Amino acid sequence: MVVGFALFFVLCMSLKACLFFFSFFSLCHPQVRELVLDNCKSNDGKIEGLTAEFVNLEFLSLINVGLISVSNLPKLPKLKKLELSDNRIFGGLDMLAEKLPNLTHLNLSGNKLKDISTLEPLKKLEYLKSLDLFNCEVTNLNDYRESVFKLLPQLTYLDGYDREDREAPDSDAEVDGVDEEEEDEEGEDEEDEEDEDGEEEEFDDEEDEDEDEDVEGEEDEDEVSGEEEEFGHDGEVDEDEDDEDEDEDEEEEESGKGEKRKRETDDEGEDD
Repeated sequence: MVVGFALFFVLCMSLKACLFFFSFFSLCHPQVRELVLDNCKSNDGKIEGLTAEFVNLEFLSLINVGLISVSNLPKLPKLKKLELSDNRIFGGLDMLAEKLPNLTHLNLSGNKLKDISTLEPLKKLEYLKSLDLFNCEVTNLNDYRESVFKLLPQLTYLDGYDREDREAPDSDAEVDGVDEEEEDEEGEDEEDEEDEDGEEEEFDDEEDEDEDEDVEGEEDEDEVSGEEEEFGHDGEVDEDEDDEDEDEDEEEEESGKGEKRKRETDDEGEDD
């Protein structure tokens, strides 16, 4: 919320005031990587207030600020992309190679560049791969594209197209450093997801093995319990048979006693 409130006032400031504000802001946030100062007008056509304190700056936009020269540009060793379109720059590009050694994207559209020779200092930007010169008078020269590609062999895209007139991909419009870090983060996230998937698969396999073992254990228990039940039934049958045998023995004994009493009675009758 504080940043949004501050940006509201920045729109009404001069370029010097804007840069003073952001220079102070950068002391509190030394990791600032992008700085947009579009439409903050320069009083004398030069960059004022921007300092080398923005050591981690990778993207700087100074669109339509009334610049005539870039001579006051501080050394920004990590800067990848510089937007200078819609200004009044007509030359003096030597400072770019000296102060921005790792620059890869440069937009000079809508400036006062008339001759191919004014672009010669850009040969020293060995990492420069994208250059935009839309609406500059130099684009009206015969063999303009061929001449620029010949002058700057390190260049891949001129005004959004390569040597074969193939359009630059959207991703090429972003800062290389930022893109690489985002790709690294995505790659790490994908690796983490793959690791999690692998762990889940291993966990599922272990669960399946445990379930198989449980099923086998239950089957063994069922077999044992079946045998016990069968054994129990046999025991009950045997006990019933033993009871029947005992009953038969008792009946035989009683019948034997009855016969014995009968004989004794008969003998007594004969004696009488």
